[in-house]
Amino acid sequence: MAAKLIVVGSAGRMGKRIISLANADGELAVTGAVETAGHPDIGKDAGVVAGVEALGVEIAADFAAGADVVIDFSLPAAAGATVDYCVEAGSALVMGTTGLGAEQKGRIESAGAKIPIIYGTNMSVGMNVLFSLVSKTAAMLGADYDIEIVEQHHRFKKDAPSGTALTLAENICEATGKDADKSLVFGRAGKDAMRQKGTIGIHAVRAGDIVGRHDVMFSTLGETVTLAHNAHSRDAFASGAIRAAKWLIGKEPGLYSMSDVLGIG
Repeated sequence: MAAKLIVVGSAGRMGKRIISLANADGELAVTGAVETAGHPDIGKDAGVVAGVEALGVEIAADFAAGADVVIDFSLPAAAGATVDYCVEAGSALVMGTTGLGAEQKGRIESAGAKIPIIYGTNMSVGMNVLFSLVSKTAAMLGADYDIEIVEQHHRFKKDAPSGTALTLAENICEATGKDADKSLVFGRAGKDAMRQKGTIGIHAVRAGDIVGRHDVMFSTLGETVTLAHNAHSRDAFASGAIRAAKWLIGKEPGLYSMSDVLGIG
């Protein structure tokens, strides 16, 4: 029997792809679709909005009962309600919403004592491999290599830099013993903007309909090593979230990551 799935942010770009791919997957059944109160798609069939056949599930402002797992790719303001529902219902949670504040992240951590949760800034399988690779590369290359991160996204993305770029930088800092608060430099400008040794530059590009590209450059005198990930479509994130949801169902309460799902360190 297919596990019951609720999708939060169901009428958004990511939500629609998650519904479409979950419908084709066979191991998950979309039983709930949540959107912000007043959204123009409230009351419409979630499958039709997602571009697949009618599922008999209306988009609503409230959560349906009895979900095995919830996937949330919505807005930070909605995260608290999603966490509260999952704790009360005992549902597993895959939280893919970026731009969460410290208080919201704290609520997720607290909820991990009661339900299984995966929170990640990027659910793409390939990107999570890159998270691991940049840590290993930074540790191997050492302090002589300057590190720059360039992230590119579509013109509609609200937060900058991307949560993914920050995770890349945090993983590098953890692997090299750097203090992220002191090491990260967000763009450069002015007549005295020379690179400072030991810093990590982060640069955000917003243009057109770029789904997501991240380049991590390790450069020293004589050579440059670049690790990159380029998302061709939102399906990269949606399929990763579905893979995470299926893995998470039935797990003991706790905070998990995509590294756990993929079995990588």
